[in-house]
Amino acid sequence: MNTSNAPLIKPNNPNFSSGPCSKRPGYQLRALDVETLGRSHRSSVGKAALREVCEETKRLLGLPDDYLVGIVPASDTGAFEMAMWSMLGARGVDVFAWESFGKTWLNDIVKDLMLPNVNIYEADYGVLPNLSLANERNDIVFTWNGTTSGVKVPDADWIPQDREGLTFCDATSAVFAMEMPWLKLDVTTFSWQKVLGSEGAHGMLILSPRAVERLESYTPPWPLPKIFKLTKKGKVIDGIFRGETINTPSMLCVADYLDALGWIDSIGGLKGAIRRSEENLAVIADFVSKSDWLSFLAQDENTVSNTSVCLSVEATPYQVKEMTKLLESEGVAFDIGAYRDAPPGLRIWCGATIEKTDVKLLMDWLNWAYTTVVFRG
Repeated sequence: MNTSNAPLIKPNNPNFSSGPCSKRPGYQLRALDVETLGRSHRSSVGKAALREVCEETKRLLGLPDDYLVGIVPASDTGAFEMAMWSMLGARGVDVFAWESFGKTWLNDIVKDLMLPNVNIYEADYGVLPNLSLANERNDIVFTWNGTTSGVKVPDADWIPQDREGLTFCDATSAVFAMEMPWLKLDVTTFSWQKVLGSEGAHGMLILSPRAVERLESYTPPWPLPKIFKLTKKGKVIDGIFRGETINTPSMLCVADYLDALGWIDSIGGLKGAIRRSEENLAVIADFVSKSDWLSFLAQDENTVSNTSVCLSVEATPYQVKEMTKLLESEGVAFDIGAYRDAPPGLRIWCGATIEKTDVKLLMDWLNWAYTTVVFRG
């Protein structure tokens, strides 16, 4: 491939994957506090580190005092399915799905749990379903940010403050990047490897007092495996929310996550993290506004994600793949192809761990790759 007319400067960090996501700027594995490695997670140092994960997450997110935060197995998927299996079935369910993972939760509810009273509200990639159809008497299941569609919920005005049901929010690519209206969220889940750029396999479960009440007053009619059990003798297992995990966590991943939380604190906390993500999106938005071959997959600008930015390209699916291959071969951008179930296009991660200067440099390379593949290929 002729690169004589390629941009002169490459992004310093080519890792634009939407999960696992890029490590923070300046990350060094050897800088982690590894005192807990080789120690039991039930030891005093192990318990202290796990408790710190829960407490620092709660502090940095500004959660209400009476909300609980726990570490659970199997990343965001494990956290969200644990919540659904433990709490759904007490009343009707409204499911809102507009991208791959939302459709996974819908499938769980309809085909696996086989709940009888389910209202399904779906939309194609790029748009939201009609959220105003949510029934305050029902439980509501939705994703805050569609990681595979780049479409986010712009606000929580559609969620009744005096609702009778619970809200179940998969916020894996939103937490630490978007303002979350905690008082309208009863069950919220996320994972370490998204916005914080930490490691996978561990999920975070955030519960409101109303969610705790559901756990303690409702027993689902199906058996629960050990890793889904949040109660014992009709009471929430408090230890889970003090870092006493259900099963053995990776203490190396714990050290990595604590490092990420420390970095968030150093950049101005939650507001600093959100600002960095929004500034990254602004770079792409400016480029898109001047382009005649690139557009956001999200059709409403108010719903454009500032983390998993999904883009449509005026090119064939084959040409889009060739663009991503070319950028990877040049060491410019890794893993920016659209999710396998999504429409062909690009998906560029813009969370806080990505530097704005790298996003700017990537835009020049996108233009070069498009010209090279579509007009000269």
